[in-house]
Amino acid sequence: MKKIILIVFSSMLFITACEDLDQAPDNIASSNSLSNFTAVLNAAYYYQQGAATPMAVMGDFRSDNMEMREAPYTDFHTYNNNITSTMTDQFFAPIYRNLYKSILSSNNVITNSVDDLQVGEAKFLRALSYFKLVLVFGDVPVNLSATPDVNDTSILVRQPKLDVYNTVIIPDLMDAIAVLDNSAFSNGLSGEYDGRASQLAAEALLGKVYAAMGNYGNAETYLFNAISAAAGAGVTLETSFANVIEEGSSEIIFATKLTPTIDDEYDASEFSVWFNGTEDKALLPLNPSLVTAFDNAGDTSRKALSIDDSPTEMKSVKYPAGLESDWVEIRLSDVILLHAEAMNENNSDTAANILTTLDPIRTRAGLGSLSGTATTQADVKQAILDERRLELAFEGQRWFDLVRTGTVDAEMGETINNNYYVFPIPNSEILATGGVITQNPGY
Repeated sequence: MKKIILIVFSSMLFITACEDLDQAPDNIASSNSLSNFTAVLNAAYYYQQGAATPMAVMGDFRSDNMEMREAPYTDFHTYNNNITSTMTDQFFAPIYRNLYKSILSSNNVITNSVDDLQVGEAKFLRALSYFKLVLVFGDVPVNLSATPDVNDTSILVRQPKLDVYNTVIIPDLMDAIAVLDNSAFSNGLSGEYDGRASQLAAEALLGKVYAAMGNYGNAETYLFNAISAAAGAGVTLETSFANVIEEGSSEIIFATKLTPTIDDEYDASEFSVWFNGTEDKALLPLNPSLVTAFDNAGDTSRKALSIDDSPTEMKSVKYPAGLESDWVEIRLSDVILLHAEAMNENNSDTAANILTTLDPIRTRAGLGSLSGTATTQADVKQAILDERRLELAFEGQRWFDLVRTGTVDAEMGETINNNYYVFPIPNSEILATGGVITQNPGY
């Protein structure tokens, strides 16, 4: 039975806020009438569900892994301003709206709860929310108040993404690391991960944050800390690739729990439907270049467990549980691969030793070591990027990997204006704020 974080809304928990601005949505955040903030914290987890499908689609369909084949949705992988009018409401408004709702719930817990563990979880979720917002939109508005003044337009002004990293995301994760434990990996059914934030997840996410910023020195430190702490928390590589994203996987560090029986506020089909070719906007969605990548690597095992490339199918088969699949945000393979990338960027070890750290992942896939196959820093970087593509296909990572590593043009085979490395701010937000929230350049 799935361990689902259920939200129980009762009439005493609702407050009325601004109905137009998603930075202050209707929420269960009545700080002066609550003494137990468990439901408010659960709401912060709940709203992450509405971001899962958009992150999946942006991470893979924007990249060279997947394709939309029905106009006007083909604009999603045409890098110009057409995407604004065709998909802003379907993909960008839900993630924007839900992440700010998660932030508002987190703010309430952080401000009012006296439970240090609850505050730590809320800070992790606020950091995760802002990290996703920055990856997707770049500069974003920042609100750290539990009861924002809806008449104060200053909280709607977009803040530089570097400031969001340095003043919100990093401090929140540092605080979370200081107070959280790893009981999330021992309190679930049969000892499995229960869907809560943990110290391990905060360290891993902080490493990913620093990598996204290009600060590979700090990234290496926190990713190493996460790898070192994983075994003690019971987090280990799965022996079979078939199980890496399944419920109960031993290598999941943080996942957003999903179920088709609970409305996740995303008003379109779920991510597994997009990948498996049953979404009519993305029939036969597999990009042939991903098939070629598996074949060129001789990667028959992960290929068989990830894709069906028959002429009549051309789809992902990585989510056999369909709508019962949880959205895996961080798993151990991701952290190991990113740590190797950081080591390479920092020249922390020889090429051979860095590539050897990937051997457990490669061995599980039935492949030999990459040690000795690349000697220059650039070649090692490419080898790791290629390995991430095959290991993490359909996990919402590919596009953000290309942006982070500066390899968008090389991997996509075309020159793409960096305006389109991020996505358009939802038109509804711009209109609701009278233009206080501005659009990204190029859209």
